Amino acid sequence: MSVSDDSTGGPGDGRRVALVHSAAGYVGPALARRLAASGHDLVLADPVDGLVDELQDLDAAVEVVDDASNPARPGATDALVEAAFRRFGRLDAAVAASGRIVVGRFVEDATFEDFEQVVEGCMEAPFRFLKSVVPAMADHGGGQVLVITSATAARATKGAPLYSMARAGATHLVRNVAAEVAGRNVQVNAVGTNFMDFPEFRAATGADDPEVRARIEAAVPMRRLGTMEEFAATCAVFLDGTSRFTTGQYLSHAGGW
Repeated sequence: MSVSDDSTGGPGDGRRVALVHSAAGYVGPALARRLAASGHDLVLADPVDGLVDELQDLDAAVEVVDDASNPARPGATDALVEAAFRRFGRLDAAVAASGRIVVGRFVEDATFEDFEQVVEGCMEAPFRFLKSVVPAMADHGGGQVLVITSATAARATKGAPLYSMARAGATHLVRNVAAEVAGRNVQVNAVGTNFMDFPEFRAATGADDPEVRARIEAAVPMRRLGTMEEFAATCAVFLDGTSRFTTGQYLSHAGGW
């Protein structure tokens, strides 16, 4: 665990505190920047190089927890929650992304090992994340929680039935947890993506090839891939304290797919 040397925004100053799990890639860096710009101090798992300096330039205090970017790893989210309360004395918002993509048709390709891998990556990680952050928030007066799943959770997905199944399970877990803690001032929501412009998606689909990318974009109703900045803006609505009357909901961020 490492701690930034910035002392701004300590306990009791009234600033909101957000946990971003993780800041190593995907939407984490863009979302951390947006939250910092809106007056949040931050607890980050494994931020990319240079991100902490950027956030401090936005007047955010930053607590870094190393080797904690995988919410499926036992204790990873616990360490982040503990860091939030130790450094800032509060935790107002928390977000996590997870996933293990397993493709192939069910009848021809699926194995029980595939099933185990996708459940571990797409359901165990949200379970561990929620078990850490939700009780902590409920015990300290409330908070906002966002779980990033996948747009495949909302529809049958040809060629990825196990992945779609596991994502749907995580999304429904969010709904159930939200119903359980709604009366304790804790919001729990989910957002799912597809067709996002980031290195892992492009590598998995071959979208770095212009011809392949054109075919992929043709399958998106909006005819393009989504950006991380757009997605960060969508996530922020569920985390920044401006919208406090929505819980147990799922939103697809997938260009209309």
